[in-house]
Amino acid sequence: MKTPLVTIFGGSGLLGRYAVRAFANAGWRVRAGVRHPNLGQYLMTMGHVGQIMVAKADVTDADSVAAAMRGADVVVNLVGVLYQSGHQSFEALHVEGAETVARAAKAIGARLIHVSAIGADPDSDSTYASTKGEGEARIRAVDPNATILRPSLVFGPEDNFFNRFAGLARMLPALPLIGGGHTKFQPVFAGDAGDAILKCATDAGTQGKTYELGGPAVYSFKQLMEFILRETGRRRALVPVPFFIASIKAAFLGMLPKPLLTMDQVRLLKHDTVVSPGALGLADLGVAPDSIEAVVPAYLWRFRAKGQYEEPVRDKIIASSGTR
Repeated sequence: MKTPLVTIFGGSGLLGRYAVRAFANAGWRVRAGVRHPNLGQYLMTMGHVGQIMVAKADVTDADSVAAAMRGADVVVNLVGVLYQSGHQSFEALHVEGAETVARAAKAIGARLIHVSAIGADPDSDSTYASTKGEGEARIRAVDPNATILRPSLVFGPEDNFFNRFAGLARMLPALPLIGGGHTKFQPVFAGDAGDAILKCATDAGTQGKTYELGGPAVYSFKQLMEFILRETGRRRALVPVPFFIASIKAAFLGMLPKPLLTMDQVRLLKHDTVVSPGALGLADLGVAPDSIEAVVPAYLWRFRAKGQYEEPVRDKIIASSGTR
């Protein structure tokens, strides 16, 4: 019996590495399509010799897309960006690139799993969210049987949220609460999202459906900042910043090569990123999600004043209570 092959576009990203690992652990052959193969070589250590391959692929290049998925049984598209730079535009990746992948997968009869985002809506005032929504529409038009996953904020040891704000807290005397810090998130562990992708690849009943992936709890932006400060042992002021002031600052910060904040991200923060009532989710895929409390402290220790030698917050609490 032939071992199934999955091609994962965006395989070297945060979610990509967990998807690669999930498929490799399940015995699949994995081909990771990435723009810079030299940055994805570490993926090959996640499986047996020859089980995981890294192929050069750019979703804006139809020929490279077709070559990367040659012989694939399942195709997973994880490509996306949070800000635009050069030819890496929202339109090129989220819309045109998604359609290119869908057409190529349809041509070879491969199952398609597309990862979008909660809040994807062609009519959104955020270009990120509107292009994600348009990408979903293009995919549905090409392949109505495609499975679409919409995760909330994805976290893991390599994430760009908890690590970024923990790093800022190490340098700055205060952290900004954009819009007052009221925006709500339902963070989902990248490992759980990777398991959800694998489940969709192996369960024909998921075809044509859309799933929203969120963790076990909902937090406001302020609560997430308080969690980061607590876990890193930092005392920092949390300063509310109205949206209009944040937009002015983002107009300048957005010009940096790797912007800390863009105007589009400010617009995105005006909307909650939580699982919709009644939406299909991780429970429907048989995945029990991990909480941020169970995962994040294990990688935020490096931002503590004494690093790994700093006594963990929970141990301090236990010691102060006099119980063991």
